[in-house]
Amino acid sequence: MQILRTPDEAFEGLPDFPFAPHYVEIDDGEGGALRVHYLDEGPADAAPVLLLHGEPSWCFLYRHMIPTLVAAGHRVVVPDLVGFGRSDKPTERSDHSYARHVEWMRQALFDRLDLRDITFFGQDWGGLIGLRLVAADPDRFTRVAIGNTGLPTGHGPASEAFLAWQRFSQETDNFPVGALINGGCTTDLSAEVIAAYDAPFPDDTYKAGARIMPALVPSTPDDPATPDQEAAWRVLERFDRPFLLCFSDSDPITKGGDAPFRAKVPGTEGQPHTTIEGGGHFLQEDRGPELATVLVDFIASTP
Repeated sequence: MQILRTPDEAFEGLPDFPFAPHYVEIDDGEGGALRVHYLDEGPADAAPVLLLHGEPSWCFLYRHMIPTLVAAGHRVVVPDLVGFGRSDKPTERSDHSYARHVEWMRQALFDRLDLRDITFFGQDWGGLIGLRLVAADPDRFTRVAIGNTGLPTGHGPASEAFLAWQRFSQETDNFPVGALINGGCTTDLSAEVIAAYDAPFPDDTYKAGARIMPALVPSTPDDPATPDQEAAWRVLERFDRPFLLCFSDSDPITKGGDAPFRAKVPGTEGQPHTTIEGGGHFLQEDRGPELATVLVDFIASTP
């Protein structure tokens, strides 16, 4: 497996991002190693709040949430998925699969960091991967929250908005990451913030993961990930720990995606599910402090 590593100087001077980088090494599945980057803020002896980003963002997405969570006394761990942010970037689209991304994060978070008593929040691919981790080792998780994500099996039609995004990601000659994130927000991002989202990708050779991820979302029942997704749902259908839904009101891609969890996951019963008003697909960017306060309150109310 050939990998690229974004030079450190690409990440200098990012707005509102004073956080120190941390790294672990994992097996790439082909006899080599991958370096995975993560943020680790707040008291080291506190129970971790794990925040997972999606496609095509990176941990920069959580910069306005971390201070609120740390101020409430929580340890906050925010990895970059392989292929994103400061994590290593396999150069071939075929290097990336749903199963590999789950395994890479499992190694980083369970085998290397040994996180336990986790409060998890995931959005977009952060939810698709994180919910698989919950299913793989539910005893590590004390509570779960998700927004603007899902756990698709390929049964039932995908939204037209998602299918259009999937086609665009595979067919376009230009994949402008920062501009795409700006388009998925209700707020108009500054040039500096757009540049920060572009920072991990000096040129298109770094974007194999970002380009292929939309195509890895199961959208037909014969998708290679479907059996693992169905197995994960069987675990979630028995998951009775607190499970909070905090989707935004302005995301056409995941609109209605909370319904399967309300119907199937026992832990959703009796929780104060919240609609984040004024948030687009990237609700952490649009309403970060508000979403962080929802998580702080969720933790406090479910000791």
